[in-house]
Amino acid sequence: MFGNIGWGELVILLVAALVILGPDRLPGAISWVTKSLRQVKDYANGASQQLKDELGTDFEDLRKPLADLNQLRGMTPRAVITKHLLDGDDSIFTGNFDSKKPNGSSNGAPNTPSLEKKLPPGQTPPIDADAT
Repeated sequence: MFGNIGWGELVILLVAALVILGPDRLPGAISWVTKSLRQVKDYANGASQQLKDELGTDFEDLRKPLADLNQLRGMTPRAVITKHLLDGDDSIFTGNFDSKKPNGSSNGAPNTPSLEKKLPPGQTPPIDADAT
């Protein structure tokens, strides 16, 4: 509810309340507001618990589509494309294509067989006298 209020705004609200209410009534007003908010929260939790008790398993069936809708509401177009079209692979957006090259190639070209012989680890290739 007050998640978007920063420290600066909170200080301004307290100074305005101090000027409007005065130092003698401000502590009583703050305690009244906190008690009222706590009571509203308790009423909401009680109503939710009463619905759970009365509807039983149907309550979860009602909450599931709403939870899915809230999840979709919070998704950006980029997240939707990444999740549904790219199966969670967002390398197209980050520009990091090295790990997802076709056929393991590092330059984007299809992997072509090398003309050099594959040597076992630890062996060095023979020196070709004609190459120098």
